[in-house]
Amino acid sequence: MKKLITLFVTAIFSVTAIADEGMWQPHQLPIIAKQLKKAGLKLNPNDLTDLTGFPMGAIVSLGGCTASFVSDKGLVVTNHHCAYGSIQYNSTEENNLLEQGFLAKKYDQELQAAPGSRVYVTESITEVTKQMKSGLKDDMTGNQRYQHIDSQSKKLVAECESDKAYRCSVVNFHGGLEYYLFKQLTIRDVRIVHAPAKSIGKYGGDVDNWMWPRHTGDYAFYRAYVGKDGKPADYSEDNVPYEPKHHLKVNAKGVDDGDYIMVLGYPGSTNRYRTSEEVINTFTKSYPLTKELMGSMIQDIKDNSAVGSEARIKYESMLAGLSNYEKNRGSMMESYQKGTTEERKVKLNKDLRKWVKAKKSRQQQFGNSIEKLDELVKQSEKTAKRDTLLGYINYASQMMSTASRLHRLAVEKQKEDMQRERGYQERDMNRFTQGMKRINRRFDAKVEMPLVFNLMNRYAQLPNDQRIAEIDRFFSLDDGYNPDKLKSKLAEMYEKTELDKESVRLAWMEKSVADFEKSSDPFIQYAVKTFEARQKLEMQGKEESGQFSEVRPQYMEAIIAYNQSKKLPVYADANSTLRITYGNVKGYSPVDGMRALPFTTLEGITAKDTGVWPFNSPAKQLELIEKKEYGNYYDKKVGSVPVNYLGTLDITGGNSGSPTLNNKAELVGLVFDGVYESIIGDWDYDPTYNRSIHTSVPFMLWVMENVDGAENIIDEMTIVK
Repeated sequence: MKKLITLFVTAIFSVTAIADEGMWQPHQLPIIAKQLKKAGLKLNPNDLTDLTGFPMGAIVSLGGCTASFVSDKGLVVTNHHCAYGSIQYNSTEENNLLEQGFLAKKYDQELQAAPGSRVYVTESITEVTKQMKSGLKDDMTGNQRYQHIDSQSKKLVAECESDKAYRCSVVNFHGGLEYYLFKQLTIRDVRIVHAPAKSIGKYGGDVDNWMWPRHTGDYAFYRAYVGKDGKPADYSEDNVPYEPKHHLKVNAKGVDDGDYIMVLGYPGSTNRYRTSEEVINTFTKSYPLTKELMGSMIQDIKDNSAVGSEARIKYESMLAGLSNYEKNRGSMMESYQKGTTEERKVKLNKDLRKWVKAKKSRQQQFGNSIEKLDELVKQSEKTAKRDTLLGYINYASQMMSTASRLHRLAVEKQKEDMQRERGYQERDMNRFTQGMKRINRRFDAKVEMPLVFNLMNRYAQLPNDQRIAEIDRFFSLDDGYNPDKLKSKLAEMYEKTELDKESVRLAWMEKSVADFEKSSDPFIQYAVKTFEARQKLEMQGKEESGQFSEVRPQYMEAIIAYNQSKKLPVYADANSTLRITYGNVKGYSPVDGMRALPFTTLEGITAKDTGVWPFNSPAKQLELIEKKEYGNYYDKKVGSVPVNYLGTLDITGGNSGSPTLNNKAELVGLVFDGVYESIIGDWDYDPTYNRSIHTSVPFMLWVMENVDGAENIIDEMTIVK
């Protein structure tokens, strides 16, 4: 891989990293080589910059989670909760794979993952800052700036994707201070190989989520398939397992207290460099609203689908996601209220301003970017509640979002491909089609309608000047709000629509704008009649985004220079791109007088077990634990088989499924969560409480061998004993 270390980047990163803080880009690792070696890394840090070498070549993205190759036949290991949607997609009331688990003993028994599932193998990262900023002018409006950046990005992506086997993207770092082009081999035929029962893979459920001690076997296996020519292809029985250049060895011993560990993965997003105004707004307005919305949606799903029913199975994946984030929001707010995050962010804001004003050269370099950013933040807050509600309505309603997307496709098809909106170009059609195909396994009108009513009911009670006239008119909210009238309107829409049929949805992909305008389908009527209003909102969003893209990089330049002067670590916020985070196996003290040990054991499972979900461990597993049948996975230091363990790694959502590697880059675990006290880490890092939670390889292998009989998968992997 081309080394990306410019003089500027070298300068801003030539500081001492504090503790194990930081989600580092591969090209930065030589700069923190001393810290890596001190923590215990045996490999040469320079080797980790080679994306096609070992071990980086074994690390893949699932588009929201991370995974890794663990055999030369395309076997991929990730978290159970990352494969949850695909397990749910293949489950029925009569054959509930979520409850009973799944194991394919042979290739032809493996099941197709949910439509749209992908394995992305990053092969190159190229800095394209100069190309992206070429042509930008100071007098551009926000929308002009947005369109220019979008156009430059599309040109680079189109050139990169001349080989259709690849998916490319231009990603900004530090709010647009830098841009990088990512090229990923995209494997489209993904199949489920093995997943333990939910009572292992999600043991503890929402009760234990973000908590320690933990006893969860959060692992599952996919396999990546390609055509006989070795190139990515759509699903076919003739496809063959993909043969990666590199795969991880699996260390059956696991780790000891104090051992070096690192996680290589694709963390989603962090906000470590947000202004104090943004932080305060998020924790006092945004998070309380979204937590309340998610809690109400969870209740709607539970009220309208019986446990184990076909309807509940269809919404298990959404329910799991909502529950996770609802608890996340609540825990974040509690941490924020108890801690000093706000106080320190406000102080940083004041100190930064003082530092800039202390020298004329700094005033000239950074100008009034801080004040400009504050103004933009306040401006964006004005419609935040309405925009949040509309976003949740679109998320909750498969029918509304499907109608809107299909109609938008017809509109975009009238343009040249390069002029189309992202998501509607020819490069997107395969994924678009698969998205249309998977809807029926995740939709039930009797569940969706109450969800939409709940959210629309909230929207209808917004002040008049925050609502959208066309949406009000469509739902007859403009003559005064009547809940019964709204409920009746929605019932009629769900009764008359045909978009709940796959063949109908696929047919609409080929229709013209005129066809949509003539349609009597109520959801298509909604899409057509509210299109211009929603377009206006989109344009307002682009104007705002363009304005931020001018000011945020200037602000980040000031932050970077300030941190450099204080010898503080500077790394880009997480943005779903490949990062490395390192540390050690270590316990912590969550409160005064209490010490959390770094390992949990099999005996902790039986101590928690009640026989009722979410503490209903399989009878076979309980029997094995009772008899102390530890097999080859006994660890004398913990006196049992280690189940989960703690590390000091700096992670966030998106890291789920990431391989935890030892100092030789052998697989020793899968990271799947963080402790309650570190939950605010997306905004504010604290080395005292920051702890990651990992499923241990010994426990994974013990369950596979003794509970699920998955010896065929164990035999396929390279096991280090």
